[in-house]
Amino acid sequence: MTQSSAGDAAQHLAAFLEMLEAERGASVNTLSAYGRDIGDFVAYLDGQRLGLDNVERRHVSAYLERLGREGLAPATRARRLSALRQFSKFLVASEIIDEDAFEFVRGPKMARALPKILSIADVDRLLATAAERVTKAVGPDVLRSMRLLALIEVLYATGLRVSELVGLPRVVLAGDGKVLTIKGKGGRERLVPLTGPAMAALARFQAAVEQSGGSLATGASRRYLFPSRSAEGHLTRQRLGQDLKDLALEAGLDPQKVSPHVLRHAFASHLLDRGADLRVVQQLLGHADISTTQIYTHVLQERLKQLVFEHHPLAKPR
Repeated sequence: MTQSSAGDAAQHLAAFLEMLEAERGASVNTLSAYGRDIGDFVAYLDGQRLGLDNVERRHVSAYLERLGREGLAPATRARRLSALRQFSKFLVASEIIDEDAFEFVRGPKMARALPKILSIADVDRLLATAAERVTKAVGPDVLRSMRLLALIEVLYATGLRVSELVGLPRVVLAGDGKVLTIKGKGGRERLVPLTGPAMAALARFQAAVEQSGGSLATGASRRYLFPSRSAEGHLTRQRLGQDLKDLALEAGLDPQKVSPHVLRHAFASHLLDRGADLRVVQQLLGHADISTTQIYTHVLQERLKQLVFEHHPLAKPR
């Protein structure tokens, strides 16, 4: 790829990302992921001395094979192929290229992985350990422990995505504070109710923040429900993930099986286990397609199978 064509590719990628942000409401994290995935393919083309206008299906297949040899998981390769397909369609629609080389390319075969979940007892242990931390904390650890307890209570009560949770603005509590208005993927809004324990933990944390004189919330961070001294002004996804793993270890749980996303899974699977309607869970999770939510029904089916195999007298060898 010549220097000018490489520059053109970068311009086309920037235009594509602008379109995703303006027309589809893509988040910063989504735009960053698309930029990395497509940028890697552009770099591959550069190494092959190819431009976007002369990519053929064989080049795409060779690229995907290389990703497989590098050890990328099928899910990662499938995600990258999806991003490249959308980029290619954008280039065709913009009349930058004539043919879509990705149209008939097959993605990697993937076994549908069931989401990791925690039992109700596991979540209770996690919450009890977080509450115990609050009672034992001293100094600046008091606010941090109260924040973590409130975060876990809200996460388990609502099933929010971690990016939605940590970035909640304080104004979300306007009104009676019993229901949150969430702006999710693609700018779609949804309402999620809070449980009594979640409201109580939030109220205690917010009162403590006000009484602290700004030890956590200063300047722009005052806009957020879970303020922090980070550059973003709120607790980061990475920090929450690490705090959860530390708490899991303290609670006697496997830290590798505990994350914000696992708690989101627990919220959904526990609701369905107690008889909630799949459509209601879909709306609460903010899934655009109910097929995404249906994976939780598979989780319940697997659990039922395991119960039968473990406890039914005829399932055991004689």
